[in-house]
Amino acid sequence: MITDFSAAALSEAIHARDVSCREVMAAYLDRIDEQNPAVNAIVSLRDGDRLMTEAHACDEELAHDLSRGWMHGMPQAIKDLADTRGLPTTSGSRLTEHFVPRHDCLMVARMKAAGCIVVGKTNVPEFGKGSHTFNDVFGTTRNPFDLARSAGGSSGGAAVALATRMLPVADGSDYMGSLRNPAAWNNIFGFRPSQGRVPAWPVSDGYLAQMGTEGPMGRTVLDVALLLGTQAGFDPRVPLALSGRLDEFATVARARQALDDDPAATRIGWLGDLGGRLAMEPGISELCVEGLRTLAALGCNVEAASVVTDLDAVWKAWLVLRHMSVTTGIAPLITNPSKRELVKPEVLWEVDSGLALSATQVAQAAITRTTFHTTMVSLFDRFDVLAIPTAQVWPFPAHERWPQHIGNREMDTYHRWMECTLYATFAGLPAVSVPVGFDERGLPMGMQLIGRPRGDADVLRLAAAYETTLTFTGVGVPGTTGSAR
Repeated sequence: MITDFSAAALSEAIHARDVSCREVMAAYLDRIDEQNPAVNAIVSLRDGDRLMTEAHACDEELAHDLSRGWMHGMPQAIKDLADTRGLPTTSGSRLTEHFVPRHDCLMVARMKAAGCIVVGKTNVPEFGKGSHTFNDVFGTTRNPFDLARSAGGSSGGAAVALATRMLPVADGSDYMGSLRNPAAWNNIFGFRPSQGRVPAWPVSDGYLAQMGTEGPMGRTVLDVALLLGTQAGFDPRVPLALSGRLDEFATVARARQALDDDPAATRIGWLGDLGGRLAMEPGISELCVEGLRTLAALGCNVEAASVVTDLDAVWKAWLVLRHMSVTTGIAPLITNPSKRELVKPEVLWEVDSGLALSATQVAQAAITRTTFHTTMVSLFDRFDVLAIPTAQVWPFPAHERWPQHIGNREMDTYHRWMECTLYATFAGLPAVSVPVGFDERGLPMGMQLIGRPRGDADVLRLAAAYETTLTFTGVGVPGTTGSAR
């Protein structure tokens, strides 16, 4: 089936004229009709006839040997936090459910320039807050491995659309694991790029708000690398954007060659549960250790590692800077008290906490973050990559807002159970979530591989080597088989 192809294989098939863009679009629209009612991953779906007309135009271009790029004619649904011209960008909130941007954000513009056809949006938690995709505009996105459980978030709709073969590749964004956690819970790959690798535009704050980033997800590492190559690259309007592009991921052939690497002697530091700091549900660490054994069999050197710093101070600094960031974006929307009733309590808590901050608290948090970055970077004197579980809990029941406890340990905030994802974020480091297997209920889990500063390509090369050992990637729904490579 066309929808079983990886994004790379689909691109090659389209350009070889083995399949037409119209055939591709029809296959994906049929797949969405079949799968989406159960999982609710794709929202604001565009008119099918209009999409088929756009696919026909892509076929006409190929008939004249014209290609827009590696995504030529490929369906793409955009995360519903990213401005997409002419399509509702609701952010999962009743405050903004009727907002229709007049312009594409930079990431969307780059993907369109590479040839994709935007078919709709992917569902998110309200304002992207929390790793559980539910909101009052579109409802709950459900995990295809167990429809009664959470799909993760905030790129939950994107992850589910990939796992169920409703998209060939997916974009997302990551603040506190939003590309990584749903990837782990949907048995795919999610990559958080280095801070500044994928510049965001337009933004209201290009200097202080530097913990969130857009990035790619895929059923294969090659697909992730290709989309990263499209999303990444300097833009002069973004003051802290990294220079240059990832040209090695610009085409399918070049990306495949760039990822072909021997991981032997790669030094991996296993952070585990950070010496007992992270509450962890049974079976998660054990699966990650199995994944590390696989890497060791490939010739990697795996050793225990620890982060020697005051992690309580890091958490508190994280909260301060997160409160500040959330407040900057959302507080102006709820100056009218009646608007507060339309916002979920977790978001209100972030905003109210942010409004109570002092300049001294923000400055001290920035200093703590700087110290933490130095601590994390120093680990790369000894290791090439750090490893840690992607999630601390298995996918939880979809009717719950967030896990209140892990074992006998109470979670004091709606995102404390995701603490394992903040360390790459806070240090601005690249991190990929790779699948590590399933529990006895068939629920998936992942492990993060965190790279040195700006080591995006190196992290993906290691993930690609690991991927060759897996027999269970790409299995999204009962009855499907692994994706074509």
